[in-house]
Amino acid sequence: MTRTTLDLTGLKCPLPALKTRKALKPLKAGDQLEVHCTDPLSVIDIPNLIRETGDKVEITERNEARIVFLVEKSDAP
Repeated sequence: MTRTTLDLTGLKCPLPALKTRKALKPLKAGDQLEVHCTDPLSVIDIPNLIRETGDKVEITERNEARIVFLVEKSDAP
């Protein structure tokens, strides 16, 4: 299992969701992607994206400065 960090601070919708989707593609089941965002809409967009992909997501940090998601790649197609 590996953990990759994706820094998307400063990017606005829809870029955080699009770049997260692209970063998830090469990952293997069990790998983790830590996504750092500043766009307030990412709290809606990223979980919706992960629901579509069948992976698991949790918000590990949320404050005025940033939002951090931890996404775990599942073995779903």
